[in-house]
Amino acid sequence: MPQLVEEVMTPNPVCVTAGDTLYDVARCMKQENIGPVIVTQDHTVCGIVTDRDIVVRAIAEGKDPKLTKVGDICSKEITTIEKGEPIEEAVLLMRRNAIRRLPVVDDEKPIGIVSIGDLAQDRDPESALAEISTAPPNK
Repeated sequence: MPQLVEEVMTPNPVCVTAGDTLYDVARCMKQENIGPVIVTQDHTVCGIVTDRDIVVRAIAEGKDPKLTKVGDICSKEITTIEKGEPIEEAVLLMRRNAIRRLPVVDDEKPIGIVSIGDLAQDRDPESALAEISTAPPNK
């Protein structure tokens, strides 16, 4: 029986709303010690934003993080995957769309996130990517 996405995903993803400011999102990222955050509107996934997105799409463009809404700079063409899909489908979607993270949904509601690091840990725990993914964060 194929392994399912819900078995390798990181559950309970951090989510923000499209109307939250970049300042608030950045503080959330710092507090949770994470880089990617799922952006929602009406409790469904409408985007994803990373710490790099905030720097490149906003700060470097001179946008005020206390005034700019995350919905204005997040990646909006989002590919999601249902929790019950086989992990092979996640790999295929990541390859096809050249993406590193997939929000995992159940009835269109975000319940997790699966990353290439999660897949590496599951598929090849001795690989460099798996080791990097499990290493403690830089301080």
